[in-house]
Amino acid sequence: MAKNKGRKRSNKKQHSSNKQHSNINKADGLKFEWGAAEPVNDIADLLDVLYDPFQDVYSPPISPKGLDALTRKNSTHRRCINFKVNQMAICFEQTGIVSLRDFRRAAHELETFGNCYFEKIFNRAGNMTRMIHVPALNMRRKKDGGFKLLRKDENHIKYQAHEMMMASHYDTGQSIYGVPQWIGALQDVFLNSEATLFRRRYYLNGSHLGYILYTNDPEIDPEVEKALREKIAKGKGAGNFKSMYINIPNGDKDAVQIIPIGDISQKDEFERVKRISADDIVVGHGVPAQLAGMKPENVGGYGDIEKAGTWYRQSEVAALVHPFEELNEFLPGNKHFKFDLTK
Repeated sequence: MAKNKGRKRSNKKQHSSNKQHSNINKADGLKFEWGAAEPVNDIADLLDVLYDPFQDVYSPPISPKGLDALTRKNSTHRRCINFKVNQMAICFEQTGIVSLRDFRRAAHELETFGNCYFEKIFNRAGNMTRMIHVPALNMRRKKDGGFKLLRKDENHIKYQAHEMMMASHYDTGQSIYGVPQWIGALQDVFLNSEATLFRRRYYLNGSHLGYILYTNDPEIDPEVEKALREKIAKGKGAGNFKSMYINIPNGDKDAVQIIPIGDISQKDEFERVKRISADDIVVGHGVPAQLAGMKPENVGGYGDIEKAGTWYRQSEVAALVHPFEELNEFLPGNKHFKFDLTK
């Protein structure tokens, strides 16, 4: 008898377990996933310089490869960098210390990474005669004050401290590397680029989950229902935005309904996101909107572009070239960086 009672309890418990399991399965069947959550890092958390004992170098506060790739992903961001580089190059005077070509490359890297590097060239007497540009993408600072150019083949090039000169935009968080002055607009560059990418994906993929096609008419033919499913499933790629005709004899006016749940044309405000983020990028670079190629929102436009260009040359460009002029302290008097801001 004791065994039978035990069995009854076990069966009762098993029945309860099956009931719970059934409820769990039913609940699980109603789960939907719209997309995984993605972390948004604070810029302050990224600006950290660590020492790499294996390479014997300090790691930059922000990935140079990431900053380099970012210049190719956003037209407004790249336009602002190119404009500032062109303005500095126009004002640059060749004194024999650096060629115009090397200066343009160094200026481009200064605005992209916040650093640029020059290798000193010495004559047989040990006097410095000129400097040449060295790419900043893989250049790193060493603990002893020297520099190291990292290469994929592991044949890294080492420079002593007196063989190199570095121009940089100062960063208050550390003094080893510079940081580009537009860094406060980094998230806006990401937002503008990702908005364009999202729009492109939306355009290429017409079978997105942008609405629910709801039918409740018992008169709908199973073959028609099957054809609808196939039509929607195949509505992907080129030519996806097409009209659809449905005929339900004796059907009610609400037999077929379209319920929007993610209409980008109305709810995503794509143009507004692009405009606001582009404005923030231009502000982050300190370039007047008309000089950055921005489209005016009013009929009057931005005003006299020549006056804006003159103001920019005498104020902003004069400050942009300061990192190069700071190097004059360590250069011979006849080999200084010079700029003519009146051009």
